Amino acid sequence: MDYLAETYFFDFNAPEIQELIEEFKVVTLSPKEKAIGLYLKIRDGWRYNPYEISFSKVNYRASYVATKATGHCIDKSILLIAGLRGLQIPARIHLAKVKNHIGVERLTEKFGTNELTPHGMVNVLLNGKWLKLSPAFNIALCRMCNVAPLDFDGENDSVFQEFNAEGQLFMEYLEDYGHFKDVPFEFIKENAQMHYPHIFKANKGATEFNL
Repeated sequence: MDYLAETYFFDFNAPEIQELIEEFKVVTLSPKEKAIGLYLKIRDGWRYNPYEISFSKVNYRASYVATKATGHCIDKSILLIAGLRGLQIPARIHLAKVKNHIGVERLTEKFGTNELTPHGMVNVLLNGKWLKLSPAFNIALCRMCNVAPLDFDGENDSVFQEFNAEGQLFMEYLEDYGHFKDVPFEFIKENAQMHYPHIFKANKGATEFNL
């Protein structure tokens, strides 16, 4: 499979993505250094917001996500993948179901559960090895939850913080849906509708809503 290809969603030739990755187009930087730098830029440059839900395809384009100030895990993963591919680093989207254990009062109120699905993360190919990384939680949010920000060293998986600073369970993975060459838009939509039918019923079939 071609994990370097530009697609409708991973539209890395768009001006917004080219501007995003411009600082990493330096021949002296290794792919590993580029991946780490871009990861940190997206992790902290877009505030995590799980309460904006959209099922309009255009809103899942990397170039659109780049124009926003916030994004949920899938948004930020799409943005990172497009940037990596634009830097000629193979990358793909990976989806799962996760459970958060800290600061979940609003999550539980809005979603009816502290389980989030589908959760988006990224697979990147560096030095012949596929690595998992999640750019979702920005550093300011991590400080609010008393959790160390999730770093990426370019050599090991970096997908979740299991505990906070006090040793309380913070996040766990419940199901792994696997990786995809492109954004599986219909799967994302059907998965969310299956797990949160009350949200879609309350919003009467709208394709975009804020919880």
